[in-house]
Amino acid sequence: MAVSIALSVMLLLGVEQLRTQARESFSQSISGTDLVVGARTSPIQLMLYAVFRLGDATHNIRWASFQAMAAHPAVAWAVPISLGDSHRGFAVIGTTPTYFEYFRYGDRRLLAFAAGKPFTDIFEAVIGADIAAQLGYQVGDSIVLNHGAKGLGLTDHADKPFKVSGILKRTGLPVDRSVHVSLAAIEAIHLDWQGGAPMPGVSIPAEYVRKFDLAPKEITAVLIGLKSRAGVFQMQRFINQYKGEPLLAVLPGVALDELWSIVSIVEKSLLAISALVVAVGLSGLVAVVLAGLGERRRELAILRSVGAGPRVVFLLLAIEGLMVVVAGALLGVLGLTVLSLFAAPILEAHLGISLAAGMLSAEAWQLLLLVMATGFLVSLIPGYRAYRLSLSDGLTPRL
Repeated sequence: MAVSIALSVMLLLGVEQLRTQARESFSQSISGTDLVVGARTSPIQLMLYAVFRLGDATHNIRWASFQAMAAHPAVAWAVPISLGDSHRGFAVIGTTPTYFEYFRYGDRRLLAFAAGKPFTDIFEAVIGADIAAQLGYQVGDSIVLNHGAKGLGLTDHADKPFKVSGILKRTGLPVDRSVHVSLAAIEAIHLDWQGGAPMPGVSIPAEYVRKFDLAPKEITAVLIGLKSRAGVFQMQRFINQYKGEPLLAVLPGVALDELWSIVSIVEKSLLAISALVVAVGLSGLVAVVLAGLGERRRELAILRSVGAGPRVVFLLLAIEGLMVVVAGALLGVLGLTVLSLFAAPILEAHLGISLAAGMLSAEAWQLLLLVMATGFLVSLIPGYRAYRLSLSDGLTPRL
């Protein structure tokens, strides 16, 4: 029974640890960024397309508006983001090299390269780890971008191929499923396009695009870091009241917490299932002890005959059940600790979840104490049953 309880506790605490770490990783999908700016819409929609590459922006931001924000005295850095194209279903992000300097995730971790380097030429691209793994790309390979956010079955930019200049290390974020190119590259591949379609009879070869003005006219979103976080609300008000065009600035942490509350039903369901598993384990403990009382009647009767009162028998059975629960709980914690030591690197490499191996959260400790307290209460049931057994019933077993 101790093993059964240990497995139940491992499942319960494991789900709780994963839930806590997943929420923390989610809330740190973007860190070190004070404001995320986009066209006026809902904060959740802005975070979905600007950070998670889900959905589309309602409108774009004029380049002049970005320059005004970047030139604000309170702004330390501003990274523009342009979305709209794709590569075989993966999002393409137009940005600047400063993206790799200032974009942070988790505990303010910078993006790292598994191979290669950031793009320096117009037709160079940096790809995420998932793209490299799924499509088998390596540094130096040639790729073609598709027009449109979905990417499959749509017109592509085959006349202007890109060379993979770098591959990012896995982060567990949408970065892993993104192709990063320069803003000039976004303009270059659309020089001979108009209204979302190629201009009839017009084709500008890749070698001639540098003769044109490739300064962006519009972007999709902006990541802003401030010189002092004390001025974040003042800067947010400046952007939200910007007269040049309707804009929205959101605090990433606040918006991500709001977004997590929408999907929190999943984590609560997993926790409820784990609690049911523990309840089944404790019920099994009671059933086994109760079933064994029939064979232990003579043992209990001998205890009664040598002076042990009903209360002593009651306490002995209750303590026995509690010891089984405590032993199972401790085994569960030990098993979870050992398992987390091996699973932590795998979870971080593949899911981007930084699991603190061997460290239980405050919520996990509360659950563990709750399990042991519940175990003590259910162990009172067989104790009470033993209390009710009479001395004569134990000495004169039924045939």
